[in-house]
Amino acid sequence: SIGASSFRIVFRHMLPNVAATYIVLITLTLGFAIVVEAALSFLGVGIPPDVATWGSMLELGREHIDKQGWMVVFPGFVIALIVFSVNFLGDGLRDVMDPKLRGR
Repeated sequence: SIGASSFRIVFRHMLPNVAATYIVLITLTLGFAIVVEAALSFLGVGIPPDVATWGSMLELGREHIDKQGWMVVFPGFVIALIVFSVNFLGDGLRDVMDPKLRGR
């Protein structure tokens, strides 16, 4: 830090070391937000019922689960697939951006 400006220290040394952590945090939060939105819509306290969401699709399928089980399987599968994909994307971006792992 001898003679280096604060701008250089932050963007050259600090930002690369925290960027990977923030990317993982953002992707985990995004996955959590998707699950919370689906849960609130399933319970009927989320987005208005006339808007198609995965939670409202699960709620509609719950009424017909005994005869048409696929109405619950597909929205549930898509929710799980999207959340896992976002988490794996965050993990991959962390591996790419982590300065400690760049040499490996």
